[in-house]
Amino acid sequence: MMLHRFSQLLVGCTVILILAGSLVTSHDAGLSVPDWPTSYGWNMFTFPPSMWVANILYEHGHRLIASTVGVLAIVLVVWLWIAEPRRWVRWIGATALAAVIAQGILGGLTVLFFLPPAVSTAHAGLAEIFFCLTVAVALFTSPGWIDGYASSGASRPRSADVDAQLRRAATLTTVLIYSQILVGATMRHTGAGLAIPDFPLMFGGLVPDHWDPKIAVHFAHRVGALVVACAILATAALIRSRARDRAELVRPALLLVALAAIQVTLGALTVLSRRDPWINSVHVVCGAMVLTTSLVLTLRTWRAVGSRLQNLQPMHNLQKTPAPLGVRA
Repeated sequence: MMLHRFSQLLVGCTVILILAGSLVTSHDAGLSVPDWPTSYGWNMFTFPPSMWVANILYEHGHRLIASTVGVLAIVLVVWLWIAEPRRWVRWIGATALAAVIAQGILGGLTVLFFLPPAVSTAHAGLAEIFFCLTVAVALFTSPGWIDGYASSGASRPRSADVDAQLRRAATLTTVLIYSQILVGATMRHTGAGLAIPDFPLMFGGLVPDHWDPKIAVHFAHRVGALVVACAILATAALIRSRARDRAELVRPALLLVALAAIQVTLGALTVLSRRDPWINSVHVVCGAMVLTTSLVLTLRTWRAVGSRLQNLQPMHNLQKTPAPLGVRA
């Protein structure tokens, strides 16, 4: 249980990190500290607080929060390797650590190479992957996952066809959401956030009356939002009609619909407010939460498949069955 609580702490800190990173971009503060890994020649951790002014506060604060998350990721991996009997969970934790290290390097490269859009977009995309990995570890160490949600959906027999439909719908939705986030990151880091300056119309019409690369990226993001919204509603409707007695699916499905509605509203307000930094940044954070909520839903639909594999047995079963001498789980 303590391991699960610690993984939840890491998830919470990662949300703060994503907010800090989005504030850097929203305030155009990416080069406010022009060197890396130092800060104006100082060691990052000894940089005087008296110099944390204006946009320097956003960029330097982002670096400090990222370093804290990195330390927490190291602690999580060590803890998993000591206390977690499931090898695949340990490796997910190790992958998360590798992702946050790579994320730090990409963050440094964005500064050293003066914010190239490709590197900045990769930095944003990897941040979402790291967030997903931390959420996955928190899910896999939760009591509900370990116990198999045994009491949920016991009132009626489970259909293999229905389970397969739920897995396909949830998985497709998660892939679409991540793709949409990548398009949004491309839009942000190419300066296309206001390439179409009105909403809900586009230059006064249903489609732009002229085109350039930035308008195309912005238009793709709006179309992607519509596709993702439809996918979320379809998945939620499928769960409501086919698995309404499975609380572990119904709850994240309802949350996903609510978050998607908030996200669309924030996206509209971002345009109407002319990219207000806080609205824009909360839009990024909400998008990450939409992704991870869909991920949780997807993983739960796949649990029944995984539980048929030996290495996905409930943790208490693994603990009760001693491994042969010299064999590690």
